[in-house]
Amino acid sequence: MLVKTFRSLAVFVVAALVLVGSAVTASAQAVSYVALGDSYSSGVGAGDYGDSGACKRSANAYPQLWADARGVSDFQFNACLGAKTGDVLAQSDALSEATTFVTVSVGGNDAGFTDVMTDCTLGGDQACVDRVEDAKTYVNGTLPGLLDDVYSTLRSKAPNAEIVVLGYPRFYQLGGSCEAGLSEAKREAINSGADTLADVIGARAGAAGFTFVDVREPFTGHEICSPDWWLNSLTWPVDESYHPNVNGQALGYLPALEAVTG
Repeated sequence: MLVKTFRSLAVFVVAALVLVGSAVTASAQAVSYVALGDSYSSGVGAGDYGDSGACKRSANAYPQLWADARGVSDFQFNACLGAKTGDVLAQSDALSEATTFVTVSVGGNDAGFTDVMTDCTLGGDQACVDRVEDAKTYVNGTLPGLLDDVYSTLRSKAPNAEIVVLGYPRFYQLGGSCEAGLSEAKREAINSGADTLADVIGARAGAAGFTFVDVREPFTGHEICSPDWWLNSLTWPVDESYHPNVNGQALGYLPALEAVTG
């Protein structure tokens, strides 16, 4: 009788494990994830770009890491280097009613991120400050409407999806360890531009009913000129400059995303 009982218990345990395993597999397969956005989402600066060409989609980018960690089988990685709001609208053709999860970062290129860094690198302090102020005027005045258009399009194309908008970090630790490169005045101006961009993106994402992930806090203490950089400074290839490195993606962006997705 005792042997019979143990056998019955063993059968029950095995059956339960099979059911749990099936549930986990079904859960992973049920996620239909589309990653949209610019170079901060494609993982430029983090290496290992495979055959993604000019888009530089990295195997170390947070969308790929998030999908891998959950065993997501339906994953479309559409983020691309240089993408602006109009490009993300084109990327959104991958969305459908079956899409359950979307991440997106966009706005930095519309605001002239590359031009700002070029002018600040080549020009004097005042030229840098003026260029950042021009960018902030654009971010406050023009970018909100462009973001609203993107966000409303994402919602209309993926009505059943959880949509998460990720922001950008500050670039510099002020009063940090760097003895060369940009002046403190330039670094402060660039950081103020990053703050304006994050605030506007967060406000528009909130207005759209999306979750906004502000990565400024996770990157604090890991900016350029800190003891532990999670961002590249000026690099070669130059398009990887001022982008998160492998740690920036894995230790900055990924945990910030996981914190809002469980």
